[in-house]
Amino acid sequence: MSNRIKQQKKQSDREEKMLEQIRRGKSTRVEFKAWREKASLPNRVNMLPCAEEEVQAKQEMMEDTVKVYRKMLPGLLQKLSRIPDHRQVERIKHKHTVLLLYGILMFVQQMGSRREVNRSMDRIKFENLQNMFPELETMPHADTLARFLEVTVVEDIQMSMVDLLKDLIRKKKFRNHLVNGNYLIAIDGTQKLFRDYKWDENCLIRHVGEEKKPQYYIYVLESVLVLGNGVTLPLLSEFLKNENYVEGVSKQDCERKAFTRLAQRIKSIFSKMKVTLLVDGLYACGPVLKTCRNYKWGYMITLKEGSLPEVWDDAMSLMRIAPENSRRVIWGDRLQEYAWANGIEHEYGEKRTFREAVHVAYCLESWEERHSRSTGKIEKKSTRYCWISSVPLSGRNIYERCTRMGRYRWMIENNILTEKHQGYEYEHCYSYTWNAMEGYHYLMKIGRFLNVMAANSEILNARVKKYGIRGFVDRMNRVISGSLLDAVGLQKAVSEKHQFRLVC
Repeated sequence: MSNRIKQQKKQSDREEKMLEQIRRGKSTRVEFKAWREKASLPNRVNMLPCAEEEVQAKQEMMEDTVKVYRKMLPGLLQKLSRIPDHRQVERIKHKHTVLLLYGILMFVQQMGSRREVNRSMDRIKFENLQNMFPELETMPHADTLARFLEVTVVEDIQMSMVDLLKDLIRKKKFRNHLVNGNYLIAIDGTQKLFRDYKWDENCLIRHVGEEKKPQYYIYVLESVLVLGNGVTLPLLSEFLKNENYVEGVSKQDCERKAFTRLAQRIKSIFSKMKVTLLVDGLYACGPVLKTCRNYKWGYMITLKEGSLPEVWDDAMSLMRIAPENSRRVIWGDRLQEYAWANGIEHEYGEKRTFREAVHVAYCLESWEERHSRSTGKIEKKSTRYCWISSVPLSGRNIYERCTRMGRYRWMIENNILTEKHQGYEYEHCYSYTWNAMEGYHYLMKIGRFLNVMAANSEILNARVKKYGIRGFVDRMNRVISGSLLDAVGLQKAVSEKHQFRLVC
């Protein structure tokens, strides 16, 4: 019997065994979505039959683009207009709303630096932008925006984006994309930039290398809203600052301290909504669990073997003596074997006076991977996951809690990588004045928010699939800079009302 026939027979036997377990209610087969291969972009010449059709296609693309961005920008600019302007009145040439819109468009179009914005701006591009965004009354220099951000309460910029998010929630734009009625919020920290010299008192410090040379860096605790259709929207950023740090006397700011501040702000936004927090193993500790209980939040926290040793040992022991608390799930071409343990007490505090009841979920996932482009061999692979859950686990909710909630924490990792390496220049400083640097960071978040909403809108989604998000932004920039578009058509698109929906 050949190896191929043996393999087919083995696969057939495994499938029959799984079907029998499904009939007995011991296993579940779920709809396969998350592991679909990413569709590759078409590799063809993008040329229409004649130049007139090309001009018309570009005009229609920009009109559709205006329709989407105009659904969010006017309300956002109205909120930004409330930010106090502390500049000298007699020296003001550009309204502060013009400056902030200029900064937002800088990141919407994914310009890498202030110098690049100045270099790319010409009369044709400016007139096209004016027809698309009439609020852009004048064209400032990039340094003018930097000077404005130096003297502005930049937290108000971030809160304007939050107010825009609240408006979308109030209009029920996300209602069909929640996971079991929950707003999934993922939190994670990342480094923004580092220097070998101390350029601001707020910088954190570490010592690197054999010589333990001091290195000064900026670290940010990020949060995102994750929707059930995979859309990830920026939420709040919390900068870690060494305002009152004295080396050898006090401790530096850290992620857990920043989490407490960030959690208070998130609670003020989602005060009456169901929230589930998605965080990594750093937050598997008593104070974080207590915060979630006080705020009435659910959570799925990654549990590593060394994070909470007592909880880990108790959970593994309970899983061994209660084999009925298990479930097998066919997830596409992957086999997931779940086990869980409920009601494990975690004690914490200086005298271990505080207790939290937690529930632990364990998942062993296995699959076969064919190396078709190299050896052609089939390799068996497996991995394991473990989470702390806020609600008791059972065969009915284990798949949803783990796969549709716990694993969605990776969305914030993908979001950070996108902001760092796909056009938003997360790690670029833009200004060595701390206040202005923060301001540019918040403008970048707004630009990212608008691009995500536009890319996942029903109007533009087909074009984004055709070109890719970066290809679409690049094409949009080339169309705006290439030649004057039909002003009447753009202005008509600006004035018309359109229904905005996210794709499913």
